[in-house]
Amino acid sequence: MKDSFEILKDLYGQEVDPTPYGNGHINRTYVSKGKPRLIVQQINTHVFPRPLDMMNNIVAVTKHLTKKLVAAGKDPLRATLTVVPNKNGENVSVIGNDYYRAYLFVEDSVCYDLVSPAILEEAGKSYGAFQQLLADFPAETLFETIPHFHDTPSRYVTFTEVLERDAHGRAASCKEEIAFFKAHEDFYHTVQDRLDSGVLPLAVTHNDTKINNILFDKDGKGLCVIDLDTVMPGSRLYDFGDALRTGAATAAEDEEDLEKVGFDEEKFAAFARGYLSTVKDAMTEEEIQLLPESFLLLTLECGMRFLTDYLDGDNYFRIHKPNHNLIRARNQMKQAIEIEKRLPQLHEIVREST
Repeated sequence: MKDSFEILKDLYGQEVDPTPYGNGHINRTYVSKGKPRLIVQQINTHVFPRPLDMMNNIVAVTKHLTKKLVAAGKDPLRATLTVVPNKNGENVSVIGNDYYRAYLFVEDSVCYDLVSPAILEEAGKSYGAFQQLLADFPAETLFETIPHFHDTPSRYVTFTEVLERDAHGRAASCKEEIAFFKAHEDFYHTVQDRLDSGVLPLAVTHNDTKINNILFDKDGKGLCVIDLDTVMPGSRLYDFGDALRTGAATAAEDEEDLEKVGFDEEKFAAFARGYLSTVKDAMTEEEIQLLPESFLLLTLECGMRFLTDYLDGDNYFRIHKPNHNLIRARNQMKQAIEIEKRLPQLHEIVREST
């Protein structure tokens, strides 16, 4: 009986190296040995239980991007991901209970985890260009891969439900943290309520805008946005805030020395400048005005999710030491406090960037 890698060779016409590639934590990633090389991934169906719907999103979005890039005289094979069907013309290969997909490997590209302001400005341009090219895509036609992913009021409801159960008896150990996140209940509605009412436009959003989800060329210029599994309808503000939550941070999100935790205003300015240079024509005035608030909102949301997971017994985020999720929650609290103090300065930076 053939194993999965032999079947993948039959399906894609190339041998696939069984050694895992890269440092992703969700899907298992491999590289083929032929030319052009392929990135082959086994989709994590625990995180993405409807892989066919997810891939329909990715195919629709990448086709739209390809069309726009060609019209602009750019090379779509380097400026967006390219889905490679198997020999049967299918975008997903089902082998037993496992689901695989393939992309063209973007050669001569790199990712960054630690970034300078210059790289952040390029990242801002890349995420802005991604959203600009998709501004006329009908976002409502996309499948919601993870329902309510950045719906902060919904996240707060989950937090209060887990807190009320206190199934692991941990609430007594974090009263200050609980009070902090409860105190911001009204602020959690800043984006979602406006999105629901139509004040903010529904847009195609990436929803996982870490800087290492962009490929750069050898000169540090952005090539394309990758990891499109969470592409779905949402607000552009979520992508902006999420990118800066980690990109502008002065410390890792599990740094225990809170004196080191905050954010770098220069990095915020660099990302905002790059982002607005490519997408501001697609944005409404209200979206632009709320960019600093989105940075605060996404930091609060993530901190609340860390605290929720701590109270719930650490079921979602992988932990590597005792109280890891509580440490992360305190870290995001400190960053949120710093952002809140400096919102006027951040608004001034945004005004200067427009």
